Amino acid sequence: MPHRGAVLVFLLALAAAPLAAVAWRPWPPRVASGALAGLGASKKFEGSSNFVKLEYHMGPVLAADITVHPIWYGAWPADQKRTIRAFLRSLSPQASGEKEGAVPSPSVADWWRTVRLYTDQTTANVSAVVALGQEKCDARMSRGASLSRMDIQSVVKDAVTARTRPLPVDAGGVYLVLTSPEVRVENFCGQVCGFHYFTFPSVVGYTLPYAWVGNSAGRCPEVCAYPFAIPAYVPGRRPEAPPNGDAGVDGMVSVIAHELAEMASNPLANAWYAGGDPSFPTEIADLCEGIYGTGGGGAYTGQLLTDGRSGASYNLNGVGGRRFLVQWVWDPYRSYCSGPNALDQH
Repeated sequence: MPHRGAVLVFLLALAAAPLAAVAWRPWPPRVASGALAGLGASKKFEGSSNFVKLEYHMGPVLAADITVHPIWYGAWPADQKRTIRAFLRSLSPQASGEKEGAVPSPSVADWWRTVRLYTDQTTANVSAVVALGQEKCDARMSRGASLSRMDIQSVVKDAVTARTRPLPVDAGGVYLVLTSPEVRVENFCGQVCGFHYFTFPSVVGYTLPYAWVGNSAGRCPEVCAYPFAIPAYVPGRRPEAPPNGDAGVDGMVSVIAHELAEMASNPLANAWYAGGDPSFPTEIADLCEGIYGTGGGGAYTGQLLTDGRSGASYNLNGVGGRRFLVQWVWDPYRSYCSGPNALDQH
């Protein structure tokens, strides 16, 4: 990637500091007492432009064609892999061989168009092409069943340096570490459901954008698979039915989308974010946590679509007739959270 050498000084400075990864925070928010926070307690709701100072910090975005390389860590049933692959293929259906217009609106590709609005200092936009790349499986959990954040970089290293079928290191490659329910990851469920960062050459040998997302089924679905499971501190709310029949994996899809959007717009922690600390930025998906439709905010998802046969809730269509529920992202031109299922989009 052309920008990797240009950010050497930046990387050395970060390597000398304690590791802090950008993270998807659990939703809905709580106050210190543990009670559900009201709408006024959070700035992350639709139309919050008066509170947001999203700024560009002169770093690169992922403007080259993007290839997502999944790394399956732990035991992954085939049907769960198919759901996640279908979502990744839905980001750019034509890159997966789908005919133009084959996926009805509102689609996952429509959602990605908002991410594409972000540019670098050369005015190059985030790439429209997001392809599913080669995959690597580590069902034996070679780094153990309990991982620190730095261990995630080692998982990436194992995948790109494997003796057999290593993942390629290419200009548009991003690496998606997906952990199964039996894997414990540092701060998982308590503080984070996923994060993205970039690998350190001293650990992996390269500077590579990567993300981690965990399957919260059986561990904390009410935290990381909301609204398919509801925490006890949200009274009177029933969980939504997951569109692919798996609360853990359907919850992961939205977190994967969150991290991919932020990785594309802020891959080296020096591009698009709000706040003064690049180690703990508020990024384009952080600004819209918990918002999936018009009117969303607080513990309310916003207006969703309903599958007439299954009763499942969704807001985006994907390839192969799949449906997904994915949080919105911040629109830099409208200065509010936006998604293709918004009522003003029709």
